[in-house]
Amino acid sequence: MKINTKYHGEIELNKKEVIHFDQGIPGFPEDKEYIILQLTDDGVFYILQSVNTDQLAFIISNPFSHFKEYEFLIPNDDQEHLKIDNPEDVTVFSIITLVEPLANTTANLQAPLVINLKTNKGKQIILNDSIYSTKHKIYTKEASDRREG
Repeated sequence: MKINTKYHGEIELNKKEVIHFDQGIPGFPEDKEYIILQLTDDGVFYILQSVNTDQLAFIISNPFSHFKEYEFLIPNDDQEHLKIDNPEDVTVFSIITLVEPLANTTANLQAPLVINLKTNKGKQIILNDSIYSTKHKIYTKEASDRREG
């Protein structure tokens, strides 16, 4: 199946790669099917591309590659919804907001994207009682030290 994408033009899609967000992503409840595409060659940044809306794409990154001490618990209801049996089946991403200058680019740590790779089910989980915000700078000296250490 071919789809049009925001950043890569037309691509061939393998249906097995589609991730289902049963509730959509907050603000985009109608779009429930996404794929992950590589954005940078270093494997740091990806695109979460809607299968049905070619201009709906989020730049995402693994938050642990920028913030080594980032941690949160997946609520039991969300674990059940995502059918998480084994933590090793789960991957986590943060939505990135690119800002000029690039040094001001931020990651949303308050609402991680949690994906069960075994079932291809995903959900953006809002961490209500969290120390994290929606705008953590990823290019700070502290973030650089965390990446190196």
